[in-house]
Amino acid sequence: MRFQSIGAASLALSGLLVSTAAAQRGGAPADTANDQIRTLVSRLTLDKYKSTIKGLTQFGDRRQGTKRNRDAVDWIEAQLKSYGCPTGRIVYQYNTPAPRAGAGRGGRGAPPAPGTVIGNGPANGQGGSRIVGIRTQTGVNTDSLRQPDARIRALDAEPAKDGERQEVYCTKVGSTHPEEMYIIGGHMDGHGWNEAANDDGSGTALVMELARIFSDPNVVTDRTIRFALWNNEETGLNGAHAYVDQRGALQGKEEPAGSGKYPEPKWLGMIQHDMMMWDHGMPRADGTLPPEQRPEADVNIEFASTAKTADQAMKLAWFFKASNEKYSTVYPASVGPHMTNTDSDPFKDLIPAISLRENERGAQIGAGWDPNWHQPTDVFSTYSDKDFGLGLAAAQTTLSAIAQLTGAKIK
Repeated sequence: MRFQSIGAASLALSGLLVSTAAAQRGGAPADTANDQIRTLVSRLTLDKYKSTIKGLTQFGDRRQGTKRNRDAVDWIEAQLKSYGCPTGRIVYQYNTPAPRAGAGRGGRGAPPAPGTVIGNGPANGQGGSRIVGIRTQTGVNTDSLRQPDARIRALDAEPAKDGERQEVYCTKVGSTHPEEMYIIGGHMDGHGWNEAANDDGSGTALVMELARIFSDPNVVTDRTIRFALWNNEETGLNGAHAYVDQRGALQGKEEPAGSGKYPEPKWLGMIQHDMMMWDHGMPRADGTLPPEQRPEADVNIEFASTAKTADQAMKLAWFFKASNEKYSTVYPASVGPHMTNTDSDPFKDLIPAISLRENERGAQIGAGWDPNWHQPTDVFSTYSDKDFGLGLAAAQTTLSAIAQLTGAKIK
């Protein structure tokens, strides 16, 4: 079932693409001194981004179905409220599905020692991608003893229990079109006996930082923006599915009638952020990876070429890339057609949906380009300022693009 037409969103986006392209073909020089979007982007700082990630890691891996997860949800909501961003929650039930032979998010269970080479050459990746070159084993660490830090082991010790789950969101209401909305998301849960600093503290912190900047009372947007911090991503995108199931049919309905208030504005697009910080390149022949962020690191903007909204999602992805080229001060962006396995999936056949990541999801992350994925090494201390800077570049990309799409202005 499609909840709404994407025609209006497509036309608005096409108009922005045309104006952007015209400017890039050699129109009048940009007035950078009076560029309000550039001013908003400048309010993103590396130190504040790092501080928000650090705040999230105090709860360990924030695994769903635990007290540490519930405490993290409460902390996130308190931060959002402190920014002046009105919050709400989605409540749903999660019960662990019966196990299937060979099942598992990583596909192979607990991995062998890091750096184990499993082959090279072409192979099929997720989302229709193609894996080439050297590949290393990936999977989900389930062994507490592989985490050398006793403090983190203690934080992550409580196992998940089935039952009620909650996730928090907050909303910047549009001044002229409150009935239309872009959704900005990241998932706050993790696993693997770690601090889930990158997967997905990096995406959660990005969304929170954008909520902080857009919620400034001196910032006005024409359209509404919702900042969603999904739960249960690691168990199958359950939190995002719950949002679509509970809120999709409510889109665009004024409540109460004549009030000008829309509890669930029409969705114009969904932008997900999942693992933002590690782009060190392909594994070496011995399975190890370079210790430093590669100079040619980039933000990967992905859409799903198989989605019903593929054409509109592609335009949205290219618009984000153009915005990166104009406003990012750190790393460039690239566009790919194989978005998969993150919280934008439940939206992709309903509205234009894209995902921003550190690597191509199917071909690179699936081939072991990120050795910290679901591993004990996904802790704050693993990452350098160059790594955090890649996340900052993604934040600059999304902030500047969404500011344009929603008509953001500074009073």
